[in-house]
Amino acid sequence: MMATSDTVRTRAVLPVDAARGVMWAFVLANVVVVEALFLSAGEGKNDVLTVAKWFGLHAALLILFQLLLVARLPWLDRRIGMDRLTVWHRWVGFTLLWTVLTHATLVVLGFATLDDASMGSTFVALSGVTASLLGMLAAAVIVVIGAISARPVRRRLRYEVWHGLHLLLYVALGLAFVHQLQETTTFASSGFATAYWWCLWLFAFGALLAGRVVLPLWRNAYHRFRVVAVVPESLNAVSVYVTGRHLDRFPARAGQFCIWRFPGHHHWWTANPFSLSAAPGGQGLRLTAKAVGGASAGLRTLPPGSRAFVEGPYGAFTSLHRSRPGTLLIAGGVGITPVRAMLEEQATGDVVVLYRVRSEADAVLLNEVRHLVAQRGGRLHLLTGRTGEQGVPPFGPAALQQLVPDITDRDVYVCGPPPMTTAVLSALRDLRVPARQVHAERFGLA
Repeated sequence: MMATSDTVRTRAVLPVDAARGVMWAFVLANVVVVEALFLSAGEGKNDVLTVAKWFGLHAALLILFQLLLVARLPWLDRRIGMDRLTVWHRWVGFTLLWTVLTHATLVVLGFATLDDASMGSTFVALSGVTASLLGMLAAAVIVVIGAISARPVRRRLRYEVWHGLHLLLYVALGLAFVHQLQETTTFASSGFATAYWWCLWLFAFGALLAGRVVLPLWRNAYHRFRVVAVVPESLNAVSVYVTGRHLDRFPARAGQFCIWRFPGHHHWWTANPFSLSAAPGGQGLRLTAKAVGGASAGLRTLPPGSRAFVEGPYGAFTSLHRSRPGTLLIAGGVGITPVRAMLEEQATGDVVVLYRVRSEADAVLLNEVRHLVAQRGGRLHLLTGRTGEQGVPPFGPAALQQLVPDITDRDVYVCGPPPMTTAVLSALRDLRVPARQVHAERFGLA
């Protein structure tokens, strides 16, 4: 059964804009409440401690926003996309780091001023107070996570190592919660303040548990995913076919990706984001991967019958965001997989596909793409050769305008290696393709 979707949204508000509006409204509403709680709680023991309290309240709010950004809530993810949510998580994280450091420094300075003591002796004295000690430990963990998340350090760590250390953030969140719980000047300054903070913490932790633990476990127990076939597509690419129960109720769309684990064949902590390379139609799921790492290369030896643990589906790279009748799909290398799935889903409409590979032999799923494009009366341009060989950038503004003269009247979907994606997005800006018609998503875990 082929899934089809030809919905073109012509409304003024796209799903991504609606989701961003909801998020901003939620953020602003909570900022207003926190400001009101700060003003109503009264001043601290001196001006420095008053400012420290202000930073502490906003640090707590930032922690709660962090939880929501990584909760992988389906409603947000399919409208905004995990890649954008991850970018926001990163920037909120670094803002949290400096907010926590400022709060801690001002607390020590404020009590040192109050007691007419040195900051060193004040720090030692505060470490003997349970509430303060918990806050110090939470701050220390946040500093460590901030340090390993800096790009120069992050690039030198294996993902599994970085991710394992990053999980310490949840320890910091627990410590911060208990720290705030014991600071009665903020958490229990009034009945409303207590109710507000309890509701916000329970909502954030509940969203995290639901999105990251409960929902994946329930879906895997319900669908019971199993590998049924492993088919080589080329010398360095392979497709894995997965089946299960009630797959007609698995809420995936063409263009989305899942996080795949194969317990018993790979280590449990070995997880990879792979796009669906066929439109989900209720009969099964297919991923197609290129051998670029140990886990993806090992898929070739995955025995049929192996159990699969599937998280997702994730991503906003779908037809949900279409706003124009015509579509331009641009893929590079194995980035063709979500594009191929979207071709299968899109039964009608004016479709143009640009497929960039080094040589035709590297074009994974080329015959399937050719068949689907021809079936829909579209056009396929296979762009081969090394970048710079022809003297003209393959995705420069002039090249795109020549290949697709009506590019500004189309929805443009871009999926490929980061340098290619960056080049295409830059060219689309130069061609003044409206931002609402441009859809790109970098698939990854961090």
